[in-house]
Amino acid sequence: MPKIKTHSGAKKRFNLTASGLVKRAHAYKSHILNKKTTKRKRGLRMGAYADVTNESAVKRMIPYK
Repeated sequence: MPKIKTHSGAKKRFNLTASGLVKRAHAYKSHILNKKTTKRKRGLRMGAYADVTNESAVKRMIPYK
């Protein structure tokens, strides 16, 4: 069986935890930061987990992670 290609964008954005959850970063933290409050920006720094509805799609994109 041939190898499956990893999605280049997904391998940079997602990681898998030992329990199988998909770790991701928050969006909206790269530019136009003046109008965002400090509290909001601080919250965006923290990681998050992908929703269960998207989990299987992300796992297909990163088969060897």
